[in-house]
Amino acid sequence: MSEDRRQILGLLADGKITADEADRLLAALGSAGGGSGPPPSATGVTERPSRAKYLRVVVESNEGHEGPSKVNVRVPMQLLRAGVRLSALIPPKAREEVNRALAREGVPFDIGQLKPENLEELIEHLNDLRVDVDSGRSTVRVFCE
Repeated sequence: MSEDRRQILGLLADGKITADEADRLLAALGSAGGGSGPPPSATGVTERPSRAKYLRVVVESNEGHEGPSKVNVRVPMQLLRAGVRLSALIPPKAREEVNRALAREGVPFDIGQLKPENLEELIEHLNDLRVDVDSGRSTVRVFCE
């Protein structure tokens, strides 16, 4: 066992990090391959930025006559991953119909090309996503957390 792994497990045993944090650190350590990675944290353990767990959409509006409206949607990234895996079960004829419907709406996308490995790359890019729209009476925020 490497010294880094021993140190992570020691922090977990001492209660200084949670099991989830230890799991992420061990996964990052395994994929780092011993190269030069990010600098050590205050605990002395090398950490990678955490992966986004949720896609969040928050809407606050004061445009209605019934008072302010608030919408707060939190979509787990695991749901996106599961959906992509389930897309493989869509029959070819249904895929063609969905693709035609998307094209009619101006979305030239082939759902047959949606694969788990493509989704992981998209999710990595979503980690940096932050959209803020403020139109005076309404605010919309889309971000990952």
